Amino acid sequence: MKKEVDARGRACPEPVVLTKKALETADEITVIVDNSTAEENVRRFAVSRKCTVQVERQGGESSLLIKKPLHGGDSSGARKAEIPGHAQDEALRQAASGPLVLVIASDRMGAGNDELGMVLMRSFLHTLGEAEQSPDTMIFFNTGVRLAVQGSEVLDDLRALCNKGVRMLVCGTCLGFFEMKDKLAVGQVSNMYDITETMLGAGKVIRL
Repeated sequence: MKKEVDARGRACPEPVVLTKKALETADEITVIVDNSTAEENVRRFAVSRKCTVQVERQGGESSLLIKKPLHGGDSSGARKAEIPGHAQDEALRQAASGPLVLVIASDRMGAGNDELGMVLMRSFLHTLGEAEQSPDTMIFFNTGVRLAVQGSEVLDDLRALCNKGVRMLVCGTCLGFFEMKDKLAVGQVSNMYDITETMLGAGKVIRL
């Protein structure tokens, strides 16, 4: 079954949400978007579901042909069977030991004095890079995205964390709000769908 999704003019994360819903009922879909951020978000989502993606661009619009894997894979997001008894307890235990996600919602640490808060944030991120344990993923939103753009005083520390394998998701809506989309210097532009899935799939979420 084939389906077409017109996501032009849709704000983040609607293009991804519409794509997900279409893949639940179709093996092959075409998604039409009108900006590069939506194109990348949809493409990355489809690849994460092990789908193949072909992109055609014309006149400021992109058409993404997305096909599910022949073996079915997990692209449909089908609900897994419920696990009874002690097996469910074991599943919960494993989930609790899952990825560590660090959420940074501000460019300063704590409330009170802003200058002190910025000093504390710089110190924290530098110390984090020196620590034995690192988060699996760092999420930046609201004014936290300012830490990941050109001119940030903590770019060297964030790049060092990236080199250690830390995944960094930077809210695209927030970058757009602060007019910084073209200034991202570390991490990847993300959307609320990716951010939500990452937080819900974490073993532990720490919010600064």
